[in-house]
Amino acid sequence: MENDRQSHDVEFVEYVVKSIVDHPDDVKLDRTIDEMGVLITLTVNPEDMGQIIGRQGATAKSIRTLLRVIGARNNARVNLKINEPEGSSRPARPAMEGAVPVATASSEAPATETPAPAQSVEQAIDDLDL
Repeated sequence: MENDRQSHDVEFVEYVVKSIVDHPDDVKLDRTIDEMGVLITLTVNPEDMGQIIGRQGATAKSIRTLLRVIGARNNARVNLKINEPEGSSRPARPAMEGAVPVATASSEAPATETPAPAQSVEQAIDDLDL
């Protein structure tokens, strides 16, 4: 009975994901347990990634939220990891015209250095033609 309860989380993810994707035969799930809890790793056809993630990650977030509820009923912490297809990379967001890139923290650069502004405040105000 205990093993049956533990598999509810995988069965849930499998049912939901296979209902959403165009290639249900390519859905692969792996369930591992460690000191952090249960980790369900999901692999889908690269063409189905958008359907699993959803707009702004809404679908993936919803599946994860429901998994937490299932895990709580069984006194377990359940997490979902979605494997990215090999060779894929997230497309870079196009930079807004005139935007100044934000400096990222780096262990190599001293914390006191800040990039020089692209233009002065006065120039920016003049550009607005107020």
